[in-house]
Amino acid sequence: MRLLALAVSVSVLSLAAACGANGQNADPATPGAPLETRPANGAGQEPAFPGQTRAPGVRTETALSHTVIASGLEHPWGLALLPDGRWLVTERPGRLRIITAEGAVGEPIAGLPRVDARGQGGLLDVAVAPGFAADRMVYWSYAEPRDGGNATSVARGRLSEDGGRIENAEVIFRALPTYDGDKHFGSSLAFDGAGHLFITLGERSDAAMRPQAQDLGSHMGKTIRINADGSVPQDNPFVGRAGALPEIWSLGHRNVQGIAIAGDQVWTVEHGARGGDEINLDQAGLNYGWPEVTYGVEYRGTPIGEGVTAREGIEQPVYYWDPVIAPGGMAVYDGAMFPAWRGNLLVAALKEKHIARLVLDGNRVVGEERLLTDLGERVRDVAVGPNGAVWAITDEANGKLVRLAAR
Repeated sequence: MRLLALAVSVSVLSLAAACGANGQNADPATPGAPLETRPANGAGQEPAFPGQTRAPGVRTETALSHTVIASGLEHPWGLALLPDGRWLVTERPGRLRIITAEGAVGEPIAGLPRVDARGQGGLLDVAVAPGFAADRMVYWSYAEPRDGGNATSVARGRLSEDGGRIENAEVIFRALPTYDGDKHFGSSLAFDGAGHLFITLGERSDAAMRPQAQDLGSHMGKTIRINADGSVPQDNPFVGRAGALPEIWSLGHRNVQGIAIAGDQVWTVEHGARGGDEINLDQAGLNYGWPEVTYGVEYRGTPIGEGVTAREGIEQPVYYWDPVIAPGGMAVYDGAMFPAWRGNLLVAALKEKHIARLVLDGNRVVGEERLLTDLGERVRDVAVGPNGAVWAITDEANGKLVRLAAR
């Protein structure tokens, strides 16, 4: 594979590639009108509260442009910022690289375990330990090949001083049960302020596996919370419950591929089927419904289960999309470049090829904007850089690292 490092100026490439150089091209037809106008797949389904779907379109007044920083990456999946401003980027076939802010792409980092890179599997997310400056610890999730199939695992190791290898790699979490499939591994990683590691998992997609999202004896379709060494926090919600795995934080998820933590709020985003992509405020011990309660329909057009969208004891999503955007990673914006965006959610969209900016009022979505539409590529992950620019990677055979900034 040929890697091309690009350190290009906004005035040259971004204006040529951006097709208007404003970072987005989807305006609401009239002020306050919903940004989404296509028919919903879940015909007749009604949101549980106003604004739960089809938020009004909003538009950033600041002119935006994007710069392709690096290309030639093979289906990059995860993106994490190092303290020195360089980026760790995973590629699904099993490679982890360092890319500088100027676009120099490093050779694959040695020392990672083998991955099962079939279908949606492979090397997935990457996270830098809160204490990286002292311990140089890096964490990653991946589809681990096992006897009888595979499942999502999380490992950690020390990044060598020269950045060339991972030292003393160890697996700290293995999702169970093992299953012979190639879909819905999740999996995003995030640390909270107390140093707990959150892991999001899919339910493995197949009809036989779906019910495990409701089974506390299975990790499938769950959000997981562990300590940095893999041990279980004793204040996890299911510690001590008979038949429950103590690592579980929440249940009833389909395929969660994005997580972002701001203060004590844990935000996750998961894939629906035909409709039902969800933003959730992911709280301890709560049930988010899948596959018994959900929006949207099966891919073949029939109802999912009983076609129920609400039930007592099941949490409603804060927001959902129908039709879907196919969400990847997410971030809470906290940068200086766009003060008006602070506290907004940024969600990578694979199918719809943009970054969704969601404006929050408390815990409700009150506006939506589509950014980076002019790039025309599947956006896999999104992060905020040191000066407040937004960085993203695209899930393509010729994947890119892209910077979106004020012009």
